[in-house]
Amino acid sequence: MKENFNVNVNSEVGDLEAVIIHTVGREVENMTPENAERALYSDILNLSVARQEYVQLSGVLGKICKVFEVEELLASILRNDKVKNDLLTKVCTNCSDHRVLTLLDSLAPKALAQQLIEGVETRRDSLSRYLSQQRYVVRPLHNFFFTRDASVSIGNKVLISSMASPVRERESQIMEAIFDYYPDFNTSTFSAAKSGNKCKTLSIEGGDVLIAREDVTIIGIGSRTTPEGVDVIIEKMKEKESVHHIIVQELPTERESFIHLDMVFTFLSQNECMVYEPVVMQPNRFKTIHIKIDKRKVTITEEKNILECLSHLGMDLQPIYCGGTADQWTQEREQWHSGANFFAIGPGKVIGYNRNEATVEELNKHNYQVIAAEDVISGKTDLKEIQKYVVTIDGSELSRGGGGARCMTMPVRRKEV
Repeated sequence: MKENFNVNVNSEVGDLEAVIIHTVGREVENMTPENAERALYSDILNLSVARQEYVQLSGVLGKICKVFEVEELLASILRNDKVKNDLLTKVCTNCSDHRVLTLLDSLAPKALAQQLIEGVETRRDSLSRYLSQQRYVVRPLHNFFFTRDASVSIGNKVLISSMASPVRERESQIMEAIFDYYPDFNTSTFSAAKSGNKCKTLSIEGGDVLIAREDVTIIGIGSRTTPEGVDVIIEKMKEKESVHHIIVQELPTERESFIHLDMVFTFLSQNECMVYEPVVMQPNRFKTIHIKIDKRKVTITEEKNILECLSHLGMDLQPIYCGGTADQWTQEREQWHSGANFFAIGPGKVIGYNRNEATVEELNKHNYQVIAAEDVISGKTDLKEIQKYVVTIDGSELSRGGGGARCMTMPVRRKEV
């Protein structure tokens, strides 16, 4: 008997019950140095190593909750002809080769799901196609293993992101179809792109959206999420009868490691957070704005920083510093490799990269027991017996994609804290 997974996420740290991931596949390998920048990468990944590292993440998650794979979910809904036709129409709207729709429509659901993610190669059977510089007529989704970005669980609803780059638009289209049509997900979606706001600069991505509490959302604005994207959330929260707070954190845009808020700030428990100090804590550098929505009335004020604003709302958090406190260079190096990007699978129970040694050491100083992912997967360590821990996964290759454990996970359901 199948279990219905009612979408419900009212915090960043409630015990994880269901999550969506996408194990890295050939779409990562279908990239060259020449097109890496267009794919939003600064380097190309070694698939075999990246997959070994990803297996550690999925293996740990499989020990504690229900794990859904994007490709399997997509193949399941593509058995419905209406869903398939609607999705293919969206995907093929701007394809240069008019035959692509016919080709994809002829594929079985599993093969079609694979092609929509890994890309469709150009067939060299005419002179124009033979001379084309494009290897793919439908480009691979190189970034899709960062499942956090394309959709966001907010309470019992799902926000479908409006991605900053067109190369990731199909990720949102796929996630919208999954949440609208996969029968075991009881939810409704709302799309930033369909909000009625026609502003060309509107974008919002999941890495910038943190659910602090049922009535408190934190959103980063920078290179991936714009103020117009936050306006979509404001309008949605006006529908609530209760008061809602949105904390907006301005992010630097000069470095790709700052693309999302969760690269500098993540929750670890009800009273602890991981912070990259130079961005989050230093005054007068980047604005922190508090938006209060009460009976459709919007009040906007400026705050000193995220932690002080949360404290005013009854959430007192102790910061733990990415890279430790001894050396600024170490902080910068570890933040670059997603040292602040932790994923909470429960209060005080988190996953992150073992390569960020100073950050892991700092967690250990705050009573987080350090556990290797392989010990969890093999059964050597039972997480149920430990109150507070950080599970470390290998990340020499995955981190080069520009994200960490939070980026690679999209929670569907959490227990209430």
